[in-house]
Amino acid sequence: MKVSGRKTFDTKTFLTTVGRGRSIDSYQKNQAIFLQGEASDAVFYIQRGKIKITVVSVHGKESVAAVLGTNEFFGEACLTGQARRTSSATSMTEAVIMRLEKSAFVRVVRGEPAFSEVFTSHLLARTIRTEADLVDQLVNSSEKRLARLLLILANFGKDTPPEPIIAKISQETLAEMIGTTRSRVSFFMNRFRERGYIDYNGRIEVKQSLLNAVLQDKPHIKE
Repeated sequence: MKVSGRKTFDTKTFLTTVGRGRSIDSYQKNQAIFLQGEASDAVFYIQRGKIKITVVSVHGKESVAAVLGTNEFFGEACLTGQARRTSSATSMTEAVIMRLEKSAFVRVVRGEPAFSEVFTSHLLARTIRTEADLVDQLVNSSEKRLARLLLILANFGKDTPPEPIIAKISQETLAEMIGTTRSRVSFFMNRFRERGYIDYNGRIEVKQSLLNAVLQDKPHIKE
């Protein structure tokens, strides 16, 4: 039975249109969305593109904590009372991103079960991915970690269609993300290319064969 006087909440429309407490901005490649140390007062939603989350240590070393893509939220730590950003967010490609003020976000989470369900699913997926990343670091070879990272960057295994062409990303960054050296990444990338898992010439194209190899527990190189 429909409740009279109340419209059905459309989460997709909410996350793709400007309204009270929410705005949409376009970003060029390598443009900062927010910086470590800035006020933490909004949640962001990626309508299109990829962004990276980085952290700079007290000694000035920058590490990539995550790479996120279309239909993902970030910056949600403000909801837990975080006053300042503990990381920076930067676009890796041209991107379109919605900014939701903290008050607007809290209001819709509390008042709209449909939106709350979407956001809860996001948090659960992020938790599962974080746990998988930890297991990956503990039990898998650096070669397999690289293969898994490339598949994640290309959106294989997500609800959205794969994006085989990955935004230009340096071997140093890939090495940081999987906990190995740039020379090892270079070695593995050449192996992947020789096996037909990727095309690699300045940009990376990930092929279905890499996913098949990982699912079959290949490739495996003893280190």
